Amino acid sequence: MPSSISSGCDCSRPNGREAKAQKLLDRKTFKHAAQLEPIEHVERAQLARELLIDGTAVTKARLTALGQAKVEYCRFSLDLARRHGAKVFATIVPQEAPRPERSEALRKDYAFLFERCYYFLNGLPGDPMGYLVFDELDRSAAHILLGQVSNYFVNTRNGRSRSRLIIPEPFFVHSDLTTLVQTAVIVAYVISWGLRLRRMTAPAREELRPLVDLVHRLQFARETEGGDRIYGFKLIDDLRPKPRP
Repeated sequence: MPSSISSGCDCSRPNGREAKAQKLLDRKTFKHAAQLEPIEHVERAQLARELLIDGTAVTKARLTALGQAKVEYCRFSLDLARRHGAKVFATIVPQEAPRPERSEALRKDYAFLFERCYYFLNGLPGDPMGYLVFDELDRSAAHILLGQVSNYFVNTRNGRSRSRLIIPEPFFVHSDLTTLVQTAVIVAYVISWGLRLRRMTAPAREELRPLVDLVHRLQFARETEGGDRIYGFKLIDDLRPKPRP
């Protein structure tokens, strides 16, 4: 487990519960982590473990150690993903972006991700197959998404082409039982609060900069046969489909 190597305590599942990214990397975590100079690994692990075992045993040193351990856990997880060849794809949708009415059509952000995943798989040697893994949704939302994904892969030209390399039925998993989903959630949090592309005007949290740099290094990028450069990150400021002529 990444947590046992990086911090000496399981910061990902304190007290047996999954730690969400907003708890691991919120402003309070960084405030606590900066209270003291960086604590040596063994001592930090011991102090953080003491606070996780007994939440009432609060001291400045323990709070600092736990904050530093949380940040280090996330940093180590991202770096471990990079060292094992992981690639990140992300669509970034502002909160104010117009959204379509309920539809059987797949939303733009999903279609973009499937396109980039296809490019990634198509550039690998051999005959790879990719599969889609989603964090758990309530059953009604999952059924809607399943229908939209099926419609895309069966009834659109691009979808049929990409189903050659992507299994056209997603899997839904419980994030507290699937470690890599938590890594994906950490990536999403860092992108949401810290990464800014052109035309993105919302302020970024400066304390996330080291993690943003790691996520940037994970971004998928490839040069097409025509010499164009395509990337795994894309800003989509309008989710509505283009009107048909």
